[in-house]
Amino acid sequence: MAEERNMNYVGIDIGSTASKVVVRGDANAHFVLPTGWSSKETTKKIREQLKQLGADVEQDDTRVVATGYGRVAVDFADYVITEITCHARGGRELAKGDCAVIDVGGQDTKVILVERGMVVDFLMNDKCSAGTGKFLEIMANRLGVTIDELFEMAAAGTVLPISSLCTVFAESEVINYIGEGQKRENIAAGVVDSVAAKVAQLAQRKELPDHIILTGGLSHSEYFTQILSKKIGKHVEMTENGRYAGALGASFLAEEKKKR
Repeated sequence: MAEERNMNYVGIDIGSTASKVVVRGDANAHFVLPTGWSSKETTKKIREQLKQLGADVEQDDTRVVATGYGRVAVDFADYVITEITCHARGGRELAKGDCAVIDVGGQDTKVILVERGMVVDFLMNDKCSAGTGKFLEIMANRLGVTIDELFEMAAAGTVLPISSLCTVFAESEVINYIGEGQKRENIAAGVVDSVAAKVAQLAQRKELPDHIILTGGLSHSEYFTQILSKKIGKHVEMTENGRYAGALGASFLAEEKKKR
């Protein structure tokens, strides 16, 4: 029993934009670091920070599962598991049961259906960034604001249509609006509406249950969640720590694999 109390279960989600870490056990903690240009360099920083927290990956009392875009860079992981499996496990924990998980990441958007605690179906949009956090980041930079400020402006604006499916052409539309002297609030509203529409189109390709949660870097935004709910036609629940869904799921899988 003493060994169980002292164990640390670590989930590491190396995303294209941010790397999320969840530690459960003797050293309860969670933190996020920018992934930067090199997943390998970020992984070294994570290892150092884990050691400072009391979860030394070289010790037998720490189990690590890695997931995400750069998961293969985590050379000290005991297991490497796909994003779909980890996000489903973390989403199930956040939702406290079966649900649909809509994860809007920096590089891709995932829709995962969880029934009886298992993944029964999923969809990924990884061919274009127009329905992802990267698109919002690019447009926020173009408007000279942070993503949170973009949402604040959008809430006060009137939607200007952005019809292009490609990020490059959509950015051209935004530049044209800026050149016309359109209000930033209205451009911001158009940008957010465009992303929500693309995420909703992906989600509606599946038969969604009543319980839907939003995870990823936008999951804390009440405004984006409201817009997405309207687009889908069903209530989408925001999750305060939704950006940690993949890492949280990975930490539970680290524990469950050890038990098996």
